[in-house]
Amino acid sequence: MNRGELVDAIIANSKEKDVVSHAQMERIVCSVFDTIKDAVASGDEVAIANFGTFKTVKKAAKEGRNPQTGEKIKIAAKTAPKFVAGKGFKDAVNK
Repeated sequence: MNRGELVDAIIANSKEKDVVSHAQMERIVCSVFDTIKDAVASGDEVAIANFGTFKTVKKAAKEGRNPQTGEKIKIAAKTAPKFVAGKGFKDAVNK
């Protein structure tokens, strides 16, 4: 499902179908995603009950290998986004 399909699904499941247009709902969805992204990028954790938690994790520097040449390479330390599914999400997937 892409963003446009997500917007269509939200509108289809809404009781207020005539109140919010597709364009308005797309702006709302984009705003939610941007807010989560900005919060996580600034180091905050975003927890949504029965859905999950968005957060960052620090990955240490490590040594890897170039698969073509076998040469050792250094992989820099980085901060990466992480999503941990909540119980409600896990239960819905495991039905």
